[in-house]
Amino acid sequence: MNTFHTVNAKKLKQISLIIVISFFTALFVYSSNLSTLSVFSTKDGPKAIYKGEKGVAITFNIGWGDEKAKPILEELKKMNVTSATFFLSGAWAERHPDLVEQIVKQGYEIGNLGYAYSDYTEMEPNKIKQDILKADEIFKKLNVKDVKLLRVPTGHFDKATLKVADSLGLTVVHWSVDSKDWTNPGVEEILNNVSKVKKGDIVLLHASDSAKQTKDALPSIVKELKGKGNFITVSDMISNGDAKSSLIQ
Repeated sequence: MNTFHTVNAKKLKQISLIIVISFFTALFVYSSNLSTLSVFSTKDGPKAIYKGEKGVAITFNIGWGDEKAKPILEELKKMNVTSATFFLSGAWAERHPDLVEQIVKQGYEIGNLGYAYSDYTEMEPNKIKQDILKADEIFKKLNVKDVKLLRVPTGHFDKATLKVADSLGLTVVHWSVDSKDWTNPGVEEILNNVSKVKKGDIVLLHASDSAKQTKDALPSIVKELKGKGNFITVSDMISNGDAKSSLIQ
């Protein structure tokens, strides 16, 4: 009997040790995940807009290139799309003042895409601030004032980026639907990527030269999205109180 109890005691010790180790392992993993989440989003801190509740916001990123932006603007005008938001890098805007003017004349909203199209997660906060402000100076010189929206270059951002943007009075705008047009997967695939759009979605498109198929896909995209809701700017979503503030991970 004594031997029996001795063996069980050893087993119980082993089981207890395994439980303790498992508990602390789980706690470590949980804490690591919690830290990751706190980096990207805080309970009361600044967050990123990625979705609304009404309308559909078509957004275009332009970081570089001389060929694709103008045809896309002409196609949008041809299809009578009067509301869209263009996020422009300051370097591109500086080289293409005529196209910036055309975007404004067609009634589209302009947002900040930074100046040099750098990855903000690899930059110190003061460098992020300098990049954003440099782009803002270009916009002011081009008579584009009161730019209040920021889309982070490369789409990568963290808590530090959100804090810098907030300190400058800017709202970070992500997206809820990615057309993946910059990968040039074919017009049908681009359309398929945006076909999942619902009311309140912010759609990511590109008018940089890397997006070679966007212009050809636009007629089908516009036709598809018009059935999902009215086209509105991102600012309209925010001002109407319809935007959801959170971070897409």
